[in-house]
Amino acid sequence: MPRLWQKLHIDQGWETALESVLRERTSALEMSNLDWAKAFFNDAPPAKLALFTPNATPSEVSPAQAGLKPFLSLLQLNDPGLRALMQDWLHNVYVADDIAAAFVDRNKLPAGAYFVTRQGHVISKSSVRFYASDSEQDGMLARQQEIENITKQLRAQQMLADEAKSRSVRAESALTQATQRLQEIRQRANTLTQAVHGLQIDVMKLSEVQERFNQRSTQISTDLEEIAAQEAEQQQVKAESEAKFEQLDGELGELQEKHEEGQTEYLAKEQQLNDARQRVRELERAAQEAEYAEKSQRSKIEELKRSIATALEQAAQLFANMQQGSLELESLDDQAAQAGLQTLLDKRTDQERALADARHELDQLTQQLRGHDEARMQAERSLQPQRDRITELQLKEQAARLNQEQYSQQLIEAQADEAALMEKLNGDTRPSYLQGEVTRLTNAIAALGAVNLAALDELATASERKNFLDAQNADLTEAINTLQDAIHKIDKETRDLLQDTFDKVNHHFGELFPILFGGGQAKLMMTGEEILDSGVQVMAQPPGKKNATIHLLSGGEKALTATALVFSMFQLNPAPFCLLDEVDAPLDDANTERFCNMVKRMSAHTQFLFISHNKIAMEMAQQLIGVTMQEQGVSRIVAVDMESAASFAAEAQTA
Repeated sequence: MPRLWQKLHIDQGWETALESVLRERTSALEMSNLDWAKAFFNDAPPAKLALFTPNATPSEVSPAQAGLKPFLSLLQLNDPGLRALMQDWLHNVYVADDIAAAFVDRNKLPAGAYFVTRQGHVISKSSVRFYASDSEQDGMLARQQEIENITKQLRAQQMLADEAKSRSVRAESALTQATQRLQEIRQRANTLTQAVHGLQIDVMKLSEVQERFNQRSTQISTDLEEIAAQEAEQQQVKAESEAKFEQLDGELGELQEKHEEGQTEYLAKEQQLNDARQRVRELERAAQEAEYAEKSQRSKIEELKRSIATALEQAAQLFANMQQGSLELESLDDQAAQAGLQTLLDKRTDQERALADARHELDQLTQQLRGHDEARMQAERSLQPQRDRITELQLKEQAARLNQEQYSQQLIEAQADEAALMEKLNGDTRPSYLQGEVTRLTNAIAALGAVNLAALDELATASERKNFLDAQNADLTEAINTLQDAIHKIDKETRDLLQDTFDKVNHHFGELFPILFGGGQAKLMMTGEEILDSGVQVMAQPPGKKNATIHLLSGGEKALTATALVFSMFQLNPAPFCLLDEVDAPLDDANTERFCNMVKRMSAHTQFLFISHNKIAMEMAQQLIGVTMQEQGVSRIVAVDMESAASFAAEAQTA
């Protein structure tokens, strides 16, 4: 049954607002008799469901409030019954362009009415209700109108396609006529191609000359900014040369002479600039050397100043000492000096005698101290055996005490009757007898064997471990089977995919090889029975040759065969760009032309960037980019648009 939203059409942008107002009624189902819905109340649907019957007689529409726009005015309804139904459901709903306008005019709303915005938000006098989509059915109105618009566009496109087909039929008839003329034009085109090639080379040379002249003029202007007169003269020469080059392009000889003159002048000025730079470098070097010498002399002067100051201080001190000595010498006479010297000698003799007596007394005391030390060491050596005996007895006493405490603890743990044990031991308490009893009891206990109380727990653990290992073994077996199945599946899919790829590449290779060679045949062959392990052999037979392998071809034929194979793979998985690096290097002119035709054919879907030194290959390019080195160590890029260059050459020939 059709839904209600399939019959509604509303102004664009208000679809969400209509869904917000109608809610589940948007997907209501139409019934001819609404009384049939009574049967649904006995078994209500599990989801929201709305049913409606178009009213045959529309209800009276209350007049709209002043300044308020009814929401019903946005609907485009041609069915009177559907219009009456919408009047019933939307009679108190008004349109608000934005939230601010709704809040301003909400006091104008009649009782029970409310505003709705484009986003589906509802504003009444006393409430605000925000709208959010809560099911995948929301947005059906917008999608329906979008589908209708797309349908209209599709019809328009269909009409355009029909018209294009009619134009195509007319074009095909025109193409048939043009094909006949094409055969006549091709011969003329081949003749004109060589002339165009020569003109293009001339244009490239002229462009390089102009570019070189412009670059050198710019360099002169930059380097000679300090020389105002020479700069103005060079700018004037440059401006005149450019104007004459643009206006008098036909007078190429005169322009070349002026260019040579400008180049000579540039070389002279460049030589002047180099001389000036050399002089500046020499002056800078001399200034640096002078500055370094000045610094050295200043350091030497400072060092000499410090040496002079030190020498002056020493001289002043020596002079003061000399004056003091002179004063002392004047105050003393010879007789007083002799008396003082004798007194000092006597005092020295007494001190030496006292020092010898003290040394003799120290030697005697040292000898006595050494004797006492020897006596003490001898006494300590005599006491060492007694000390060792005392230490041994202390160790035995400590071991006996520990054994007594250990045996007492064992008796307590064994809950032995000490009184009965004492009576039994009173008969024979010999250590040998007791040791024999201990050995006998120990052997009897050992004969019983070890009692493993944890045997049941160990058995349960071992059983659990075995079950776990069995489960792991089953899982590993299942995983191995799954992996083997996956490997077989992958091998099968790989074989199918590889065989399909090989067949497609072989097909393209068989088509491209005759195009590049102007005939012949080529194919790819598997060298083994298993496709995943076998190799691929290229069989190529150019026209006029009966060779069985590619190794018998010449270098150019091998290169062209490899190009055909690469282009075959490229057609299998094409890319938007393709870079060719001197592919045409080993090819002659005829093969180069066929290679260029193949590149032009494939350039409809792929942009080719190729590196080449071949003139024929450069003819098919739309943009040429080269690298030149006008000066040693300075590389520059030169670009030529072939279409612009051709138009430029045509204009030059016309002029």
